[in-house]
Amino acid sequence: MPVSTAFCLFFLCVLALPQSAFSQTPPTTAVYIAGTESNVALTQHMSGLIQNELGEEFSLRPFKPGQTSQDDNSLVITLGPDAFALVRQESRSVPVLALLVDEQFIKGYTDRPGEQRLGAIFYAPPLIRQAVAGKVILPHATRVSMLATPDSVEIYEQLTEQLPAFGMEGQVFVVTNNDNLISTLIRALEYGDFLLAAPDNGIYNPRTIKHILLTTYRRNRIVIGPSQAYVKAGALASTYIPLTLVAELAADVINEYQVSNQFPPPIYPDNFKLEINEQVARSLNIPLPSRQELVDAIKERLSASMEGGHD
Repeated sequence: MPVSTAFCLFFLCVLALPQSAFSQTPPTTAVYIAGTESNVALTQHMSGLIQNELGEEFSLRPFKPGQTSQDDNSLVITLGPDAFALVRQESRSVPVLALLVDEQFIKGYTDRPGEQRLGAIFYAPPLIRQAVAGKVILPHATRVSMLATPDSVEIYEQLTEQLPAFGMEGQVFVVTNNDNLISTLIRALEYGDFLLAAPDNGIYNPRTIKHILLTTYRRNRIVIGPSQAYVKAGALASTYIPLTLVAELAADVINEYQVSNQFPPPIYPDNFKLEINEQVARSLNIPLPSRQELVDAIKERLSASMEGGHD
């Protein structure tokens, strides 16, 4: 057979081969996401944001109960404390990236002996940032009031040590039972220029928030925090982390874990936004610049304090 004829036959055979013989789609890495049945919309929204950030190299799949008995090596993303607790109860060894949780909750797990393969991106704003937001909004403020139950006093311990660096001091007023919530609140408002609210369900919950807000405003005081939802209910302001940023950071952490097989330390996102209830501000005659100006001022004060602490 002439050489040219043999070459033509070989070329035709090559063309007849399936495309997969030359290029194969690289395998995707499975990552599971566990949400809560009470907020399916949030789970779907976060799944879409995270999958978009991860790209085609990862396949984000719903977590199903009992799954870790079959696979305890694939990373699981959890949304909120309930989902995290569910996955951790099922397996202490599966790698978990906890989202939409606060520092106090995760600390309860990281302090346990033998706890490994755990990462977190904190969602609740740092209390010092909330306090500085109150100071920027009320420049004359020098005293910060805080309410706590006997079980949640420690939430504010670090904050009271940090406040003097920003020209403030703080005091925690302990609510020993539901019956003395309002009387304790009134004493707190007599002391402080504003009330700083932490994510403490024992104090701030749907049953109590209306009474807290009404009592506070009748005494010409404001509430800062604990979240966007409470600002919509009547608190004056709260810093918060956009979910898009949470998704971006989650993708970064997952990529780092895939390379090193280790999570970085739990982190507070540096960037944030500010939610403001402008109607409340108007009713209390509090003039406010734009949200971005307020955010810039908060960042500037926090940055200046950190630089001063390094000197």
